[in-house]
Amino acid sequence: MKTCTKCGATPVIIHRKASGQMLCKDCFIESATEKVLKNIRRNKLIERGDKVAVALSGGKDSVMVLDIVNSLHERNIIDLFAITIDEGIGGYRKHGVEIAAKNAKKLGIDHRIASFKDYFGKTLDEIMHNESRQHGACTYCGVFRRWIINRVAREENATKIATGHNLDDETEAILMNYLEGNIDNLTRIGVKSEPKNDKFTIKIKPIREIPEKEVALYVIARELDVHFDECPYSRESFRGEVGRFVKELSANHPTIMYSTLKGFDKIKPAIKKEFSGKKVNMGNCIQCGEPASHELCRACLFAKSLNGEQ
Repeated sequence: MKTCTKCGATPVIIHRKASGQMLCKDCFIESATEKVLKNIRRNKLIERGDKVAVALSGGKDSVMVLDIVNSLHERNIIDLFAITIDEGIGGYRKHGVEIAAKNAKKLGIDHRIASFKDYFGKTLDEIMHNESRQHGACTYCGVFRRWIINRVAREENATKIATGHNLDDETEAILMNYLEGNIDNLTRIGVKSEPKNDKFTIKIKPIREIPEKEVALYVIARELDVHFDECPYSRESFRGEVGRFVKELSANHPTIMYSTLKGFDKIKPAIKKEFSGKKVNMGNCIQCGEPASHELCRACLFAKSLNGEQ
């Protein structure tokens, strides 16, 4: 019978092929938690006195972030609240918003829910049926979500925004941008953002080194309420194709995602030095006042286009 590598107990709930480690439930939870807190300490993601906004979708990734970062809140090291975006996706988002609210309430954390409809006048479903649209769902969703989260975080005086990007997400982002030749985006991938405008709140990725499978196992082992459904639009995306490719590779090469991330982190300073020479003059959007490198920010450009305006 397999026994836990750390304490010798049974049953074992995970065999980490990359390290050979086998862990029981308690040791797995302790190991995953410590790994996230170590990432926070090593990269100075959160410091005493911070007010952290967790971008809480209700999915496993953001619920794990909230659960672990809340341990710092309980020790009075930081202030904490959660933001949930209702994109307006029929048959999908409502349940996620309910789960997010339930998690925040359970921990006694302030929670704000903000919708595409309130800020941009359209749900994501309505955008996808709009004859004026020029992009896929993930492009509109990403731009509008980032705009709202940053706006709400600033209104709440947050000093950091914690997102639920896991190891699979980061590996996919690195490969996607390599494959698309998008060097500018590559220079922005990292554990902590470097804002070019005071109106941008710093974004951090506490679970960046945790594989998606271990995130799922963590929330199950901790018996947390989670929205497990997959966004119906994610299957259309290029990210989805890259994600399937990475998972196939990982089946026979269990360390491939770690090596991709670590290798990228090593060469990133050289990429930044070579390709970040051009300074972007970041001002404010003339329409909404949010940071923008042109007269209008991307969110206002999209909104204008969807309204049939040039």
